Amino acid sequence: MPQLSKRTETFTDSVIRRMTRVSMKYNAVNLSQGFPDFDPPKEILARLAQVSNEDFHQYSITWGAQNFREALAVKQSRLMGRNIDPNGEIVVTCGSTEAMMVAMMTVANPGDKVIVFSPFYENYGADTILCGAEPIYVPLYPPEFNFNPDELEAAFKQKPKALILCNPSNPCGKVFTYNELKIIADFAEKYDAFVITDEVYEHIIYEPFKHVYFASLPRMWERTISCSSLSKTYSITGWRLGYIIAPPEIIDVAKKVHDFLTVGAAAPLQEAAVTGLKFGDEYYEKLRGVYTAKKNLFMKGLDDLGIIHTNPQGAYYVLLDISEFGFESDLEFCEVLAEKVGIGAVPGSSFFRENVNHLVRLHFAKKEDTLNEALNRLADFRKKIAPKKQLLKL
Repeated sequence: MPQLSKRTETFTDSVIRRMTRVSMKYNAVNLSQGFPDFDPPKEILARLAQVSNEDFHQYSITWGAQNFREALAVKQSRLMGRNIDPNGEIVVTCGSTEAMMVAMMTVANPGDKVIVFSPFYENYGADTILCGAEPIYVPLYPPEFNFNPDELEAAFKQKPKALILCNPSNPCGKVFTYNELKIIADFAEKYDAFVITDEVYEHIIYEPFKHVYFASLPRMWERTISCSSLSKTYSITGWRLGYIIAPPEIIDVAKKVHDFLTVGAAAPLQEAAVTGLKFGDEYYEKLRGVYTAKKNLFMKGLDDLGIIHTNPQGAYYVLLDISEFGFESDLEFCEVLAEKVGIGAVPGSSFFRENVNHLVRLHFAKKEDTLNEALNRLADFRKKIAPKKQLLKL
């Protein structure tokens, strides 16, 4: 038999999605894969019920239904501070996962280099490799997960085609400040690179932090490919509705790539989701309040249990320090955690280019009852997980 493609040899399947399967196996509270266990807004669900009896069962326009793009353009124009053309500056995709892949294939040629901050959402490395490009990893330093401008410029000096920017960041919850974004922008302009943004958590930000759209920075619209989705904002991760916003000359190429990858996003779901895109600012203010309450509940619970953890500025993920258990493999720890304690987590090593094995990621996009149950299970987890080696006492 002939050999299979070698491009997949350097990465595994998604560790995040694998840990959902592990959670199901042990009936664990799944705090690994980041999806909520509560319903989307009732207005969207009501419209979905109507759509099932209407004529939206065939292909929509390949790059997105007209009314969906128009509603999205109105919403994002208000937020991004410019008039976005629904016909020339938007492509609707099958989730932000496809949006990121389309963006990568639109700008990167085999042999190109792409800058990726570490820690990073696991898809970015795989996307880069599948495009035949080479990732250049630049570390973010805890506890604030800031970058070193000198290290970033050293990466730009390697003449990358693009930089991938997840803001707010998964898994560390960092929200990049305006000054940090300006440093990135200056380097992108100086070294003539694109910036591909993943902004799916744009509406999940905690005070006093503010989200700044990279494309809104001076002279950055022309070189920014903004990717996002409706998944997190409206709690519809299974609907797979994402999008790209960019200048027309970029969108023209992105349309071609998208057309041959997936043809188009689901027509009836686009129709139902238009309702959410027309929500007023009060919806997003309420959403921030809801997630702030969930964060406060979960962070206090972890503090009460004496568990060392990060403090996210945005998104809904927290990294726990498991050093006290002495596991050499954080993947093994997560499997034990699911089996013995009943909590699903993601090993931190799947997010870091550096040799990091002492962190695991949990998320708190769950009902309060679910979060309280998770904290109850964690209450005696030190009794249920035996340390792998004797810890040195200082």
